[in-house]
Amino acid sequence: MHPMLTIAVRAARAAGQTIMRAYTDFDRVEVTSKGINDYVTSVDKEAEAAIVYQIRKSYPDHTIVAEESGENRGTNKDYIWIVDPLDGTTNFVKGIPHFAVSIALQHKGKTEVAVVFDPVRNELFSAVRGQGAKMNDFRLRVSNNTDMNTSVIATGFPFKARQHTETYMKLLGEVFGQCGDLRRAGSAALDLAYVAAGRMEGYFEIGLKPWDIAAGDLIVREAGGTVTDFTGGHSYLLSGNIIAGNPKTTMGLVKTVRPLLSEALKR
Repeated sequence: MHPMLTIAVRAARAAGQTIMRAYTDFDRVEVTSKGINDYVTSVDKEAEAAIVYQIRKSYPDHTIVAEESGENRGTNKDYIWIVDPLDGTTNFVKGIPHFAVSIALQHKGKTEVAVVFDPVRNELFSAVRGQGAKMNDFRLRVSNNTDMNTSVIATGFPFKARQHTETYMKLLGEVFGQCGDLRRAGSAALDLAYVAAGRMEGYFEIGLKPWDIAAGDLIVREAGGTVTDFTGGHSYLLSGNIIAGNPKTTMGLVKTVRPLLSEALKR
């Protein structure tokens, strides 16, 4: 196993143990609100601390960018760990068993290692650049279904960027009119992991942060999928607007989304 993947897996599992202990004893969890339907819990912070501890033990000079604590700059700026300790906090707070730990490692701007860990189902999705993607010990491949009429597409509502609501609802209507069905499960990291596993054919969302998608991005690509922004380009980690899926589905979603986005930007 790639040595840095070993550390990422160890960190993800340590965070997963912290999360599941709290999930079964939720009365002890402290919950505060960062905004409308945007929560942070004591568990987010504890899980993040567990991840940072594991990374720092092996790589004390690396930089870590995490959702709750921001940038923890190291002396070696070539290596950056991008961490979401609990993607799907709202699900966690509401007792919905669908959330994940997301950890990605970038070297000189390229994502080299990725882990998305679902502690409820004990499913660990991972990838190393150029070496494929796995779920536990099984190789992952995106779905080979290229018929949009029978495809399941995942998405997420822009609840943190409600200025995009009108545009998003138009996108949702257009995509729903073309696909077999839609899913909105509440964890971008798991949406991408499920696309990589062939459980869904595609995925799109507006206004995400790098820690939401950095790991899932590599896992999809290493499973044979394609990932783009809404124009078919590669600025999704900057814009937060992402489309992913098997190549045919991604291309179809870009064709649907791009004209609506162009129209919205003209206003």
